[in-house]
Amino acid sequence: MFVDYSSIFILSLNLCHVTSILLGGFPKRPSQPGTFNYPPAVFQPGIPPWLGVQHHVSGSFVCINVTALFCVCVCSLPGLCSMCVLWEVPQEAEPPGLHKSNGLTLIAGTYCEKFGWCAGRDDKCTAPLPERNATCYCDSFCGTHSWEGSDCCPDYWSFCRSGAVPTRPPTTKWLPVCCFDSILIFCPLSTCRQSQWECSEFVCLIRQELIDSINGHQVGWMAGNYSHFWGMTLEEGIKHRLGTDEPSPSILEMTEMKADLSNGLPDFFTASYKWSNWIHGPLDQGNCAASWAFSTASVAADRIAIHSQGRRTANLSPQNLISCNTKNQNGCHGGNVANAWWYLRKNGLVSTECYPFMNGHSYESSCMMRSEKSNERGKRHAVTPCPSSALHSNEIHLCTPAYRISSNETEIMKEIMENGPVQAIMRVHEDFFLYKGGVYHHTSAAAKENRRQGTHAVKLVGWGRKKQNGGGIMKFWIAANSWGTWWGEDGYFRILRGVNECDIEKLIIGAWGYVDMLDYPPHEEYDT
Repeated sequence: MFVDYSSIFILSLNLCHVTSILLGGFPKRPSQPGTFNYPPAVFQPGIPPWLGVQHHVSGSFVCINVTALFCVCVCSLPGLCSMCVLWEVPQEAEPPGLHKSNGLTLIAGTYCEKFGWCAGRDDKCTAPLPERNATCYCDSFCGTHSWEGSDCCPDYWSFCRSGAVPTRPPTTKWLPVCCFDSILIFCPLSTCRQSQWECSEFVCLIRQELIDSINGHQVGWMAGNYSHFWGMTLEEGIKHRLGTDEPSPSILEMTEMKADLSNGLPDFFTASYKWSNWIHGPLDQGNCAASWAFSTASVAADRIAIHSQGRRTANLSPQNLISCNTKNQNGCHGGNVANAWWYLRKNGLVSTECYPFMNGHSYESSCMMRSEKSNERGKRHAVTPCPSSALHSNEIHLCTPAYRISSNETEIMKEIMENGPVQAIMRVHEDFFLYKGGVYHHTSAAAKENRRQGTHAVKLVGWGRKKQNGGGIMKFWIAANSWGTWWGEDGYFRILRGVNECDIEKLIIGAWGYVDMLDYPPHEEYDT
């Protein structure tokens, strides 16, 4: 019996298309530019909206390619990505608005003509689409990406641009973005031509085959699929989630502090057990590449609390360092921990409640906190009010000069147990982003061409050991990352101890909190 595949193909398109119209809305327009920008999260004309061909995937439908002529539409949770599909696109000139897609009329009517046109980008310059339970736009921004601007209202080009409809560049195939799953393939706007696309390939930060490989080989830790990383390439993860400069030779030549090892050390220790109310939890640097600032501020806050016997327990402000420690530093584009500790000793930091992290805003705003020497020896006081109106205490917190701790495993343990958490510089590989739990060590699960690495700064807070299935003992460090509590083990991770895994024992830094006698509680509190 003869089967008309073209009819089946068209029917499947229309069914999926109509279903997406009834149940789905348009993807959310991208937020105002932050550390890095994505192309508009909009449907592509001539491509069914359920295909999910966006740089940062957030569609409500995916399409799994079965053959070149047949496509099955299935529902997915928001954020899940379609498989990469080669899609044949005929050469044609078609208005990019919401009213046409694959020749199927969606919506007609006047929108911009009724609500007006706005210059530039204005996210409030919108018109409601009750038929789709969605919103379309009438600002200039919606049309800045040529025929990709399909979040424009249906009458945008006829009313706002006097009918100047752009044409789709001639091409015979569409390479949709597919992140997460394998390789991200897209056409950067800077390399697109009117007559052709020059597409590039990047490795996705989240790849299901890498997650499956790690979990399937039982390497001692579990990999997870983090929605926070969806849509990011591995290069973007390295660029925006780390941010600590490689230690210079002069830093590595610092004299190491030696510890008294005469007393024994326990098998398990964490600073939060010994100093339960004085240790601060994991922070979240977002897409600001400033682990140099977050780890320094967090270690300093813990140590000031410990050395002041709990009189000074403020969580110190990484934004204070990002915005004010600018000499030879690059804010949210990387920095040096040595310079951070120098700034903390010379100028001090206020609390994060006083100077909060500007996540999602201008990361590197001008410095809004100044201090000067106080009449009291060794102290400083702020000469500007808190940037945050929620807190009026602009007390300055200082540290003594930072020092390097020996890379010897036992001496690091001794330092943590006696003086508090320490800062560690480590090398981050592509699989570290996927860490979900267990004792991490770098694996070779990723293909060589898909491997990347960068430098990161974290806070070591303790150690432990666990029995392995074979009867052996696995030793590990406990560390606080700065990617939020949604990552890892509530923001923490464990990593192999004693073997300099990922260079985590190569450079360990500590400092004493600057305190005076007024910071110590009266002696009678300790009398028994």
